[in-house]
Amino acid sequence: ANFSEQVVESFPSDISTGIYYGWACVGNGDVHKMVLSIGWNPFYKNIKKSVETHIIHTFKEDFYGEILSIVIIGYIRPEKNFDSLEALISAIQEDIKEAERQLDLPEHLKLKEDNFFHLPEGKIVNN
Repeated sequence: ANFSEQVVESFPSDISTGIYYGWACVGNGDVHKMVLSIGWNPFYKNIKKSVETHIIHTFKEDFYGEILSIVIIGYIRPEKNFDSLEALISAIQEDIKEAERQLDLPEHLKLKEDNFFHLPEGKIVNN
């Protein structure tokens, strides 16, 4: 789930590029673990900064146009380039494993229940 340019521009300008982990919720759906990439994605030679959320969950349908709420909990590693698509995929898989380990810690699990994720009149998503 990629954030729009407008949302990316609203992120704090001093936030470091790299890979983060945290919690994500689509609409008023369930809260799931996520990995977040903030940066330029050097492997793809992006010319614009992006914020891309990988929700660690399989959804039954697309959720374009829904509200995506995230809470960034921690930092995994800096952004870097890769020699091959296979190396990039391998790094992403390791990032997901690290996010899952970190988010299972009691101090991080409690944030999953934060009221931040309960939208007053959001759409319920089938997940």
